[in-house]
Amino acid sequence: MKIHPTAIISPKAKLGNNVEIGPSTIVYDNVVIGDNSIIGAFCEIGVANHLSKGEPLVIGANANIRSHSIFYEGSYFGEGLTTGHRVTVRELVKAGKNLQIGTLSDLQGHCEIGDYVRFHSNVHIGQKSKIGNFVWIFPYVVLTNDPHPPSDTLIGVNVEDFAVIATMSVILPGTTVAEGVLVGAHSSLKGETEANMVYVGSPAKKICTTSKIKLQDSKENAYPWRKHFHRGYPIEIVKEWVAE
Repeated sequence: MKIHPTAIISPKAKLGNNVEIGPSTIVYDNVVIGDNSIIGAFCEIGVANHLSKGEPLVIGANANIRSHSIFYEGSYFGEGLTTGHRVTVRELVKAGKNLQIGTLSDLQGHCEIGDYVRFHSNVHIGQKSKIGNFVWIFPYVVLTNDPHPPSDTLIGVNVEDFAVIATMSVILPGTTVAEGVLVGAHSSLKGETEANMVYVGSPAKKICTTSKIKLQDSKENAYPWRKHFHRGYPIEIVKEWVAE
């Protein structure tokens, strides 16, 4: 274990083997950090909040949380969590393994996230969002939840497996982004969608199947993306994709 002398670690926190804690980071009482995890400098881990219902913050093994990030108590993250810098995660997030959260992104809590999800920088995930497995969400995307702001009526967004939401898109409350859907950049999407279709515009409209989009360098099909993009995924998963 490697704890910087300026870090403040609660004696009630539970740290696994080979955990590293950077300068001036605070780890509060209600925290569990898995083996071989790295917490960068100037982080706050396990901030208390009455909305957490007393649940601990659980960070699985092999996490890498970079500097100036803030995690509230009451959330669960599977192994392999990786963040950029200045990430904010509120209470009651339940996330699977190998989640990546880009710099300056924020998760507003009370949401569910599957395995191998990728959030690029400056992504906003509103409360009550449900995100499946192998989802890609690119910079400055916003998942909203209030149909008539400001109000106490919150209706989350549902993003299904293998969906891709391109940069600067806004997904409106109650929308379902179906499996394999591609939402084009700068789109505003509302309502139900059909699997493996492309939606573009504001308001977004269905324009074609994803299979019609070709890779610019080879002219092969760009979608489903899992047929050609494998970086960062375990070999056993890639073999399944190739065999489909």
